[in-house]
Amino acid sequence: MAVFCNRCGTGLPGSARFCSNCGAVISVAQPMPGRPLVRPHVGRQIAGVCLALAQANGWDVAVVRIFAVIGFFLTSGFVGVAYVAGWIGIPEEPIELPGAYPPGI
Repeated sequence: MAVFCNRCGTGLPGSARFCSNCGAVISVAQPMPGRPLVRPHVGRQIAGVCLALAQANGWDVAVVRIFAVIGFFLTSGFVGVAYVAGWIGIPEEPIELPGAYPPGI
């Protein structure tokens, strides 16, 4: 990915933190870890909400599931309501059919 100075427009390497020409601080938007927030078909236990949250944020799915169970008991079911809301609100991952043309449709 090409990085350019916002002040003088000099082309810089991707790992640059300062412009070599004018000395301005280079701010580069960091990419989001993981994947978009979708409920995958493979690997889910009940509805895939914990797996979706874990993959979208780069967390371990076992830790997310443990926190969900502990949170369910400690919050008197509020996490259960949030889980059902995630079940309804988070879209499912699209099904990829082998040999479909064009790819991604």
